Amino acid sequence: MALMPMLNHWWQVTLYVSARGLTTSVMPAPDGRGVEMEFDFVDHVLAVRTTDGDRRTVTLEPRTVADFYGATKGALRDLHVDVAIYPRPQELEVAIPFTEDEVHRSYDGDAARRFWLALVQAHRVFTEFRARFVGKVSPVHYFWGGADLAVTRFSGRRAPKHPGGVPNCPDWVQVQAYSHEVSSCGFWPNGDTEGIFYAYAYPTPPGFSEWKVEPAAASYDAAMGEFVLPYAAVRTAADPDATLLGFLQSTYEAAADLAAWPRADLEI
Repeated sequence: MALMPMLNHWWQVTLYVSARGLTTSVMPAPDGRGVEMEFDFVDHVLAVRTTDGDRRTVTLEPRTVADFYGATKGALRDLHVDVAIYPRPQELEVAIPFTEDEVHRSYDGDAARRFWLALVQAHRVFTEFRARFVGKVSPVHYFWGGADLAVTRFSGRRAPKHPGGVPNCPDWVQVQAYSHEVSSCGFWPNGDTEGIFYAYAYPTPPGFSEWKVEPAAASYDAAMGEFVLPYAAVRTAADPDATLLGFLQSTYEAAADLAAWPRADLEI
């Protein structure tokens, strides 16, 4: 966020699924070099690389947040990438400053690797779904605040001001994120034992929650204001890709039809 120019809906600060984990992609360093940071879930390191060939790694292992934060800042200093950030987490009920967090210290490398491999499969299907849309559509990207892989379609119309209310996140962040009407879907590791696929619309059109969506395992969660589909229901389906694509398409149609999107101009 500190290194990148502002893009609509905070797209400049997301992570991307890579062949080894999750990456920032290349960012401009203050001195004109490029720098990339990648969570490598194969070798279990945070790799920091610059375009002049220099590299540092921070081991992903059980260690406190404070220790990991200090080591990451040290790696950036070694690479002469000087950047100041707001040193506390976002979108969490309890936001302990990174330098003071001696509480959180777990790292399960096998779980991290398996989660990344699940993201690889979700990314593949989300990319196929994204390709059906010729209107404004986000990349398939990973938001580190809510910790979800998402892809978002836009109708092209402005949206009413978002009310905000996300813990430890200024309301204006959500106002910018939801400045335009959306139909969004993604994969979130919380919400069920193995995580959930979700889909929502902002603003939510009347009748959205009553729309008949696919597959039968999908349901509307009133507390979340979203359709949800357990990851396990997709993983164990006879045709996982078709099951997930059916969920993505039917929930999008709920948003687009009920809100009268100009679908003929937006879809292939």
